[in-house]
Amino acid sequence: MSAYIEKVPFPKSCYQPVVDFESWRVAVLKACDDLHPERLKHLQKHLYTDEVFVLLSGSCNLYEAGDQEEPGPLVQVPMEKDKAYNVKKGVWHTHTLSDDASLLIVENQDTNDDNSPVYPLTKELRQQLLQWEKGHTVP
Repeated sequence: MSAYIEKVPFPKSCYQPVVDFESWRVAVLKACDDLHPERLKHLQKHLYTDEVFVLLSGSCNLYEAGDQEEPGPLVQVPMEKDKAYNVKKGVWHTHTLSDDASLLIVENQDTNDDNSPVYPLTKELRQQLLQWEKGHTVP
């Protein structure tokens, strides 16, 4: 093993930072109970950072709901491998992961609950998300 290269294992499930350096963080997100479509409770936005997602395996749908004070209509963005998805600072978002999914995440190191407000999913937003997840078209 090299003295100059750090080898960091990925988590088995959920979110875990794997590298923190100066102002940035690299983390891995894998499927966990909170990310199943039926269990999603809220949208989140980050006040001070963009957040970059890269799909490594499985499947993931990103959902965004604009950058206003309250979330607007949901937009579904099915992720593709070998593409980076940059969710801009201040955009309401969430995601759903397949059981075999693994995402690489890059964000500011100081991203936390204090600077990442959440907004409860309304009944309408939840229904829309669940219809998309089941493969139905939402009018």
